[in-house]
Amino acid sequence: MSFAPLANDTFLRACLRQATPYTPLWLMRQAGRYLPEYKATRSRAGSFMGLATNVDYATEVTLQPLERFPLDAAILFSDILTVPDAMGLGLSFAEGEGPKLARPLRDEAAVARLAVPDLEQLRYVFDAVTSIRHALKGRVPLIGFSGSPWTLACYMVEGSGSKDDWRGVKSMLYSRPDLMHRILAVNAEAVIGYLNAQIEAGAQAVMVFDSWGGALADGAFQEFSLAYTERVLAGLKRSHEGQVIPRLVFTKGGGLWLEQMGALDCEVLGVDWTVNLGRARALVGGAKALQGNLDPAALFAPPAQVAQQARRVLEAFGTPHTGPGAGPTHIFNLGHGISQFTPPEHVAALVEAVHTHSRAMRPQVSGKA
Repeated sequence: MSFAPLANDTFLRACLRQATPYTPLWLMRQAGRYLPEYKATRSRAGSFMGLATNVDYATEVTLQPLERFPLDAAILFSDILTVPDAMGLGLSFAEGEGPKLARPLRDEAAVARLAVPDLEQLRYVFDAVTSIRHALKGRVPLIGFSGSPWTLACYMVEGSGSKDDWRGVKSMLYSRPDLMHRILAVNAEAVIGYLNAQIEAGAQAVMVFDSWGGALADGAFQEFSLAYTERVLAGLKRSHEGQVIPRLVFTKGGGLWLEQMGALDCEVLGVDWTVNLGRARALVGGAKALQGNLDPAALFAPPAQVAQQARRVLEAFGTPHTGPGAGPTHIFNLGHGISQFTPPEHVAALVEAVHTHSRAMRPQVSGKA
């Protein structure tokens, strides 16, 4: 598969802990509801799934934030629940509501029927990856992604998001851990196949979103989340067509287990806004690039305060590695997904502040940018 050469590889080099002339920046959920052009495209598509399953629409909305802001990476527009949908659980999105699964896993028989999906059912995702790579024309790298086995299981058992305590999935975890382990084993195999297919289609990095790992108790996190994330990472392609494929892991609420997560076989650890980046660097920065971690709510402040908070995050990490070889590096991001209520002009202020201040924090280093 032939794609245009990459003009800006700053994100990929930071993932590999190589020196960069500034701190690269992208935003979780950067293609989404805070942009009026996204809302217009979604209206044309008729529904969220109409948007996500249409290659042209998915390509269009993935590129929309890059037309507004000089971001350093694109991320595939999709949803983590495409995998359970391909398993036959029946995904739908109602306007103004979260995702719902029509056939959640509520009993032993349902869990016994669960199987790794035929990846051809997700062909629309892989076609979108290839389409986006071509449309980017080498501007920036493309990130593919999946939910973690545990995070997928949360929705697969509950049938939707949880407003309080994930009662259904945690009840199964404690009362029938055998069923939970079966779900997680199937999910891990599915996620491995799904992400490797994204890599083959053109994804230049892949991210595992463990959005609900932080809902678990100590001990349960290691057994039911971390162990299966490890299994996924072990099954992923390390390179494709001669290029290293960085693997990123983000566990919301995972700061308590940061040192243990530092042993994961991945290149990048994302942290939420509760984690001090200086402490994270001291714990794991010798082996992992760090990604994060501005509180998304900071983007509701006026642009001058947004810039101030961006500088605070950069200073908390400190001066990144600037010499030859590998060393501590930082990828700027939010501590979770951007809110749909975020003013786009505040995002512009953030990007400008990150790029400008991070350049000033280090001597210039050679390389593309």
